[in-house]
Amino acid sequence: MNWKLPVVCVALLAGLCLAAMAANSAIGQEETLAGAGSPERTLPQSRADMQLSFAPIVREAAPAVVNVYSRRVVADRNPFAGDPMFERFFGRQAPRQREVQSLGSGVIVDGTGLIVTNNHVVAGAQELRVVLYDRRELEAEILLADERTDLAVLRVATDEPLPVLPFDLSGSAEVGDLVLAIGNPFGVGQTVTSGIVSALARTDVGITDYAFFIQTDAAINPGNSGGALVSMNGELLGINTAIFSRSGGSQGIGFAIPAEMVRSVVQAATQGGELVRPWLGARLQPVTSDIALSMGFDRPRGALVADIYPGGPADAAGLRRGDVILSVDGVEVNNEAAVRFRFATRAPGDEAQVRVMREARERTVTVLAAAPPGDREGERVILNGRNPFQGAQVVQLSPAFNDANGLDPFLEGLIVTRVQRRSAADFYGFQPGDRILSVNQRAVRTVREIERELARNDDAREWPVEIERGNERYARTLRL
Repeated sequence: MNWKLPVVCVALLAGLCLAAMAANSAIGQEETLAGAGSPERTLPQSRADMQLSFAPIVREAAPAVVNVYSRRVVADRNPFAGDPMFERFFGRQAPRQREVQSLGSGVIVDGTGLIVTNNHVVAGAQELRVVLYDRRELEAEILLADERTDLAVLRVATDEPLPVLPFDLSGSAEVGDLVLAIGNPFGVGQTVTSGIVSALARTDVGITDYAFFIQTDAAINPGNSGGALVSMNGELLGINTAIFSRSGGSQGIGFAIPAEMVRSVVQAATQGGELVRPWLGARLQPVTSDIALSMGFDRPRGALVADIYPGGPADAAGLRRGDVILSVDGVEVNNEAAVRFRFATRAPGDEAQVRVMREARERTVTVLAAAPPGDREGERVILNGRNPFQGAQVVQLSPAFNDANGLDPFLEGLIVTRVQRRSAADFYGFQPGDRILSVNQRAVRTVREIERELARNDDAREWPVEIERGNERYARTLRL
């Protein structure tokens, strides 16, 4: 497993018992605790109240949680391989083959044999086995693996319907709600831990590209990856994915991918295997305290529209630079990651109600979700001829290609994706990821433009070029 997963167990039943003992000794009769503006909460009054259990929920949910075992063979390369002195005395050493096994959990979401787990549980697997609740072992195949959301959908062959854990798509989860985590930590067997929802909409975790996690303190450890975070309705609230931990063990900060994102990945797997994420077509930035003050807000909130992609969904809906997006379909958003998540969980053609603040007035704008324009794969062209770019493979950037490769959707121009060995491009030091800005002091944004510019100067000896590498721009004159 690539992710270490820890979380802390919360002794809920013990807490209820202590509360009941305190109430009985001090009062001896029914009492109600009520906070200002909060619903009333009643202390347990009888032995039956103190024996309340999560067992009914576990009986329904646990059969739909499985163990996932993956196996792959890797080559251990000798660190001295290729060293002439070493090979002179010991001969050339062939790489040794080593078997690597990893363990995780999964959740059955369709009775025909569809199982959701984490991508990092099955990444690189050459063999996958799923062990069901009743100890049956089945071979599994990967239908869809998405590294950017860290989700994968598996399929197993079965002659009879499997138990299913339904999605909790109510959107009613609140901080403080009780939850259960079910998985196979450390390979000891299926284990249930309890806790609460510690936070919602965590976007600054940096685990996946579509960060919008449910945080919980239900104990999660290595092996829980891909397991279920279950609501008190007995439904799938999220897929347990990662933890923050200094020791590698459970320390009470675990993260689960929300059921909305899980469902969208499952739908993509069952509808052809291509995951298309709609986008807003706007660049957003957080509303700082200074920006909030300048706009007359009483506090920082929402996400400020900094740029609009021409012809994109935001442009078509009439959003403008300077608008502040407050919510999407009634769910409050405070940064770009939250907005991206809301649109990424929708299908192209769906409508989203976006609440914005413009000129000190709130209004609702209907945005039609659409896939980013362009080719996700990109047209890959190898440049030839007598020029410094000979042997470089380039792709013309587009929002669709950028989204598929984790680039800024607004980025335009040409990017180097591969460099042939011993080519001119290799000699002059071009690298995959370089963005070509200009050739011979002329901007080049398309494959046709750079091919035309290279052909026009085929006999030139000096080539002024400008590229962008990382966040730095480099301009130099290359001589043939």
